[in-house]
Amino acid sequence: MLNEICDSLKNWFVKKKIYGQLKIENGTLIVPPDFLQENQYFRIVGSVFNDGVHKYPAERLVDEEFSGEVWAMAVPPTFIALAEKIQAYTESEQAKPSAYTSESFGGYSYSKATDENGAPLSWQKVFAKELNKWRKI
Repeated sequence: MLNEICDSLKNWFVKKKIYGQLKIENGTLIVPPDFLQENQYFRIVGSVFNDGVHKYPAERLVDEEFSGEVWAMAVPPTFIALAEKIQAYTESEQAKPSAYTSESFGGYSYSKATDENGAPLSWQKVFAKELNKWRKI
């Protein structure tokens, strides 16, 4: 989810980058010492199997050698918390398509928020105000 959110915002919170021939061996990214700290997020770009955002040390990467980039990220804790809220929303019934946008029976009533076409609201729309402060043009 963090990969999708950063892509949508065009903000990868990049602190520093390395370029060139890179290697993932035994499921672990090989980087210079002190490039990444434990639990730091990073982005792989140019890989066949591992493109995207990961948390260091990522141990389940697919072994490969590739010409690409690794971006060390400095993601604020408040952004991580928001990403977790967005993940929970996308997994909720509220975000899933349904034949019904509202229902009621007995003393119970339920309505889903929908866009102009009757589809569930996207996470981008639901969280737009909270995301805008990190958006880059």
